Amino acid sequence: MKKRLVGWSLLLLLTGCDKPAPPEAPPRPALVTVVGEKSAASTMALVGEVRPRYESSQGFRIDGKIIERKVEVGSLVKKGQLIARLDPADSHLNVAAAQASVSAAEAESALALAELNRQRQLYAKKFISASALDVREAQYKTANARLAQVKAQAFVSDNQAQYTQLTADRDGVVTYIHAEPGQVIESGEVIVKVADTRAIDVLVAVPESRMADVKINAPVIIKLWSDQQKSYTGVVREMSPAAESATRVFNIRVTVNQPDAALKLGVTAGVKFTLGDSKTASGYLIPSKALTEINGQTLVWVVDANNKVQPRSVVAGPFREDGVLITEGLQAGEKIAIAGVHTLVKDQLVKPVIEAAP
Repeated sequence: MKKRLVGWSLLLLLTGCDKPAPPEAPPRPALVTVVGEKSAASTMALVGEVRPRYESSQGFRIDGKIIERKVEVGSLVKKGQLIARLDPADSHLNVAAAQASVSAAEAESALALAELNRQRQLYAKKFISASALDVREAQYKTANARLAQVKAQAFVSDNQAQYTQLTADRDGVVTYIHAEPGQVIESGEVIVKVADTRAIDVLVAVPESRMADVKINAPVIIKLWSDQQKSYTGVVREMSPAAESATRVFNIRVTVNQPDAALKLGVTAGVKFTLGDSKTASGYLIPSKALTEINGQTLVWVVDANNKVQPRSVVAGPFREDGVLITEGLQAGEKIAIAGVHTLVKDQLVKPVIEAAP
């Protein structure tokens, strides 16, 4: 009887040690893309900013107090259109003072001439010496020089009276204003900036490693980020001779052919450069975030027919702004993970969520 009890006890103990197997983890959702056709590395796409080719900074040529402003930021202006005015009171007083100085100088010149004529008559009759006549002639010349001086000063005062009005020096749009009624400004201080909207550039920062691919007058294709369906043509107009000290990039300007109203200043634009014939590398274009590195190897995670991810060693070609070209290791039609690649493990079951191919 005791043996039976011991046997049942052992059986119960052994039965209690067996734990049920844990349920299999559900497949993890994974964002994937399908490898498309091969893409040639014959283009380079960079991001730039739409800028005016010509933008003038304007200010008053004299000191004064602003009493009126006629435009706002974004206003379209024509050449010669009034932008702002200064208080003309001081200028008018200067003009009046200059005219008074001219009148006084004219009177002095006339008196010096009359004295000179009298002295000439006296000299002809031998009543005065030649040196006395020379003194009168010098006084007359001095009076004439003084008259010329004050006339020039009066001319300057007249001009400055016109400088109380600031007018646009070109057709364009106002991009900056620093002028309010009541503000006292100094001559040369920037009051307004006017950008010419008929000549539009795109300012692009080119990495120093890609400057060899950019040439003056090279054709480009331009697309706005706000409207990817429309494109413009352009040419490389200007290349900076030196890199920026902070970013180590070269600023180049691309002139847009036939710009329209959709090209708003300051908007973001993509610029596609066509490279030379030497750029013959090709491969499968995938998002850069699909690449990972394990033990010094560049890998992508390929989703197999059983929806399990497998690491695949690949050879990465040129990096572009829209992705990276894989020259070896992939085939068209394969699915690769493009999100969370650093957390995947071999043979992990996933639930693919397809993203459109780049």
